Amino acid sequence: MKFAILVFPGSGCDIDMHHAINEVLGEKADYVSHMTAELSEYDAVFIPTGASYGDYLRPGALAKSSPAIPELKNFVASGKPVLGVGNGFQILVETGILPGAFLQNKGLKFRSGKAKLTVQNTDSVFTSNYEQGQEITIPFAHQYGNYYIDDKSLAGLKESNRIVFTYTDEIGDGSTENIAGVLNEEGNVLGIMPLPERAVEEIIGGTDGLPLFNSILKRWNEKNVNHA
Repeated sequence: MKFAILVFPGSGCDIDMHHAINEVLGEKADYVSHMTAELSEYDAVFIPTGASYGDYLRPGALAKSSPAIPELKNFVASGKPVLGVGNGFQILVETGILPGAFLQNKGLKFRSGKAKLTVQNTDSVFTSNYEQGQEITIPFAHQYGNYYIDDKSLAGLKESNRIVFTYTDEIGDGSTENIAGVLNEEGNVLGIMPLPERAVEEIIGGTDGLPLFNSILKRWNEKNVNHA
């Protein structure tokens, strides 16, 4: 399986994502510049966290005008999986690929540490290797981690089972109904605020993020290898 890691000015964890895919998952990942993004040859696109364009104006606000975004939207329309983590989630929201908005943390300060999450939906390309209701621990690092969505859109997320992860503690910093991760309507795009690529090896504190990557790989193998 071939992964594209979409890199913007200020991306910070593209190396972590590259390591998780190449060294831990044993698959192939390439860094792809936001200026020259050609994504059609890839099987999945990951948008890492960081501070794209220095989080100028607000996180993800300038990235949405990048040359890569039309190509990214075409990739989304193809039905292939797209994962946005942290700032990547914020970029997906700013581009309208995912619903909602991000506000500053309730305490108006940057916070980092480990977040406890509950898996709310295992019927997705990203979560089939988890168990329904499973509690996992994933690192986080954010100042704009407060996910907001209006009541009508929230009802739509619930009705279509698109809330994938919720916080089980106060790390959500005010996020609507403790939402930590959501899907698009078609189910092939996931935005998650905590950082699963930092939880793929015991040596760095745990492997609760690894099932997310393995779920994507499993679905690709089911669609491609088994029908070859």
